[in-house]
Amino acid sequence: MTDATGEFCDRNQPEDVWFLAGTFGGTVQRTCRIPAGRPVVFPLVNQTGSAAQCKEIMATAEGRATLDGKPVTPERLEDDNVAVTGVAGNPLTGAEGTTTSYACGIWVRLQPLRPGRHTLTIRGSSGDFHTGVDYTLIVEAKQQA
Repeated sequence: MTDATGEFCDRNQPEDVWFLAGTFGGTVQRTCRIPAGRPVVFPLVNQTGSAAQCKEIMATAEGRATLDGKPVTPERLEDDNVAVTGVAGNPLTGAEGTTTSYACGIWVRLQPLRPGRHTLTIRGSSGDFHTGVDYTLIVEAKQQA
């Protein structure tokens, strides 16, 4: 979320999906290389915290995204109980280990993108908080074995 350019977008990605990060506020431009064949998931606006914090952010949460100029359909996640595992100094919890909290937000899940260059625009807000990312996504074709 603190990556201003996208140079770290491949760090700690799981094998079955590719996560794109939002920001802690404000708008950035990032370029990210993605392997072909993975669904892409990203928030328009989201938060982890207490059930009350989730209720508060979701009361005014809104967002939109476009992929190659076409709107994509988001999904509202109101208050899922999640476990977050991080390393020492991570920007979410600050501490090493696993914590449990509520997660909420507006998210998008895209089917795997075709190889090539794509433009993804993400905008989200809740109250006075605004976030945005203009992504250039470069989907790399699968290499033949």
